[in-house]
Amino acid sequence: MVDSLPFLRYHPPIMTRPDLRNFAIIAHVDHGKTTLVDALLKQSNTFRNADAMGTTIMDSNELERERGITILAKNASIVWKDVKFNIVDTPGHADFGGEVERIMSMVDGCLLLVDAKEGPMPQTKFVLKQAIKAGHKVIVVINKIDKKDARPEWVLNHTFDLFVDLGASEEQADFPVIYASAVNGKAGLTSDLAAMTDITPLFQAIVDHIPAPQADVEKPLQMSVVNVMYDNYKGRIAVGRVVNGRIKVGQQIAHIDRDGKVKPAKAVAIQAFQALNRIDVPEASAGEIVAVAGIEDVQIGETLADAAAPVALPVLNVEAPTVKMTFGVNTSPFAGQEGEFTTSRNIKERLDRELQNDVALRVAPGEGDGAFIVSGRGELHLAILIEKMRREGYELQVSRPQVIFREENGVKTEPFEAVSIEVPETFNGIVIEKMGKRRGDMKDMKVENGTAFMEFEIPTRGLIGYRNEFMTDTKGQGIINTLLLGYRPLAGDVNANDHGSIISMEQGTVMGYAVTNLQERGVMFIPVGTEVYIGMVIGQHSRAEDIDVNPCKEKKLSNMRSKGDGASVAIEPPRVLTLEQSLEYIGDDELVEVTPKSIRIRKTFLDYNARKRAEAARV
Repeated sequence: MVDSLPFLRYHPPIMTRPDLRNFAIIAHVDHGKTTLVDALLKQSNTFRNADAMGTTIMDSNELERERGITILAKNASIVWKDVKFNIVDTPGHADFGGEVERIMSMVDGCLLLVDAKEGPMPQTKFVLKQAIKAGHKVIVVINKIDKKDARPEWVLNHTFDLFVDLGASEEQADFPVIYASAVNGKAGLTSDLAAMTDITPLFQAIVDHIPAPQADVEKPLQMSVVNVMYDNYKGRIAVGRVVNGRIKVGQQIAHIDRDGKVKPAKAVAIQAFQALNRIDVPEASAGEIVAVAGIEDVQIGETLADAAAPVALPVLNVEAPTVKMTFGVNTSPFAGQEGEFTTSRNIKERLDRELQNDVALRVAPGEGDGAFIVSGRGELHLAILIEKMRREGYELQVSRPQVIFREENGVKTEPFEAVSIEVPETFNGIVIEKMGKRRGDMKDMKVENGTAFMEFEIPTRGLIGYRNEFMTDTKGQGIINTLLLGYRPLAGDVNANDHGSIISMEQGTVMGYAVTNLQERGVMFIPVGTEVYIGMVIGQHSRAEDIDVNPCKEKKLSNMRSKGDGASVAIEPPRVLTLEQSLEYIGDDELVEVTPKSIRIRKTFLDYNARKRAEAARV
């Protein structure tokens, strides 16, 4: 077993590890990172059984497979020509940027994937910026050259411009280029797909251009903790890179926390990555990426060091959150009927557990019992957390996302985002109008072959609740991408989420007779036969004002018959909202009730009179 794994053999004290390459794969969402990792894993003959020969092997999380995006950074390793590749598949969405930022300290280089048609996108900028800031060597992989409208030369020129704009060094800007079709498992030095046979040119480029780890095995132990996992048998497991020295099973080590406090610890087990699995090894040398079990309360960003001479590594700093929501105990009349974990203690324990793995998340006590203010990097970041909780059996209610304001030099500031929009030319008028209402400032616009490309800078406040509206306005044909620009002075009032809700004034079952009349007043969110309660939002009013209705009204029976009596009226299908659409829809006086089986929208104050009093108090 050991002989077949060259990376586990003993290495004399050297400053480089030519048998190792640690690199991350970075890209914009849906440019093919995970598919490329699939090809690397398969063509290195890493898998010996048919079970592992699927697609998007690295996206093991259920939500990742459903949405087709990478949410969590994950490790894998392969061996090619006696060189071990430690691969980290990173998220492409800026909302999960906390994952990307901490991974950069674990690797020596990156593969940057760029779509051969779309070219560099806003979130390509984000992930590349992190790699350049870390000083890494980057190999550019122009992927999806099998697309019929691929334009690799245009993409290459724009990618070079992006490197220059982000302040890349002369060496970084002189990047090697590989052309690939990851879905076909092919790569080459030119964009001629017919001349490609397999992924070997990419393997060779990694060996030639990604630097081997610089490390000294004779120095005292230093290991940075970049990720934390939990195992039912081994407990908390710290994942990271051995920066200096070596670590052995049973070794007494020092755990240095974020505050610099040194605590004694012991390495109970050490695991190296092999393919998608972890295997137990007796020791690991500098340069290796390993998992160490036995250190209680270890957190991301901390250091494992030599017990005799503990020296801390720099603590990982991650950009602060920009969006917050209030999570609370479900207080609706249907509370406790569908969830397994419903108390404030359950919710707090789950949030505390998430904090251990998500460095970009913050949790603080909210107003009242059972309320928590949860802050993250964006709406999607928090929506994914809520979705994970409901699938695990949690029941809670959440408020509308709100931006986090800051005070800088006596000036109130708020987060701004760069927005890149691609729509058919016929829809550019409505997009410009809506972005203008939301304080969006157009920076660029061009039209090519009937498609409009627009660039805006807009307060994050203006974007909250817009994506769903954007898809409706563009009839599903628009593409919108965003990138956080940073904090700027407050932009003024943004009144973009004005809507009127249709609210139930009765508790019971929604009847078809009532819906036939209500659907003339707006769009219904729930089908006939749904159980509702007083204060529950059942639809969107056609006017920007709330309306209380009785959806449980039945047709009165009589002993008379007439020709037109009981004539059928078509009931339009309801617009059933997903979790993210519900979060976008709600106003400041509304909440989303989340259970394992249902997603409901409700008023904060269920009683009509209480709502009116609260409204009068705000005025």
